[in-house]
Amino acid sequence: MKHFTAAVITVSDKGYRGERVDTSGPALCALLKEQGYEIAYTSMVPDEAEQIRAELLKCADEKKLSLVLTTGGTGFSTRDITPEATKAVLERETPGIPELMRAESMKITPRGCLSRSVAGIRGRTLIINLPGSEKAAKENILAVLEPMEHGLEMLDTEGSADCADSPAKAAAK
Repeated sequence: MKHFTAAVITVSDKGYRGERVDTSGPALCALLKEQGYEIAYTSMVPDEAEQIRAELLKCADEKKLSLVLTTGGTGFSTRDITPEATKAVLERETPGIPELMRAESMKITPRGCLSRSVAGIRGRTLIINLPGSEKAAKENILAVLEPMEHGLEMLDTEGSADCADSPAKAAAK
């Protein structure tokens, strides 16, 4: 696998105020490191749209990271606005990523359908929202890890990545 840079942004009012220990952010960092990613940035912000957007823009536009994962703020609470803040900075949505995450989550719990996570592209950065619970965040990212890596390879190239299962390659065999 190619070497990709990543950021993990935890969105949590209680975590930001020091009232709750963040376990999902460190767990995602550990998981990504095990997969060969370089964790280039981490942060924690409250459930405030402007602060979430600012962190996403910093990671994509200034730091030019390959992957940005957010954890938290994807549920039904009135303070859960991570998807809306994320959509505001995306240039192109990638709906298949959260669709797969929800489908896999629903195999574990029917509540998986309640996730409002979104994913998309800004420049050459892939941004993915994950649930705030450590268990759900890990399950969700593991569900999309392989196709996500292919997407990152595509973003990292001028043309398209080597698509082993493409119709043109199949016809050439």
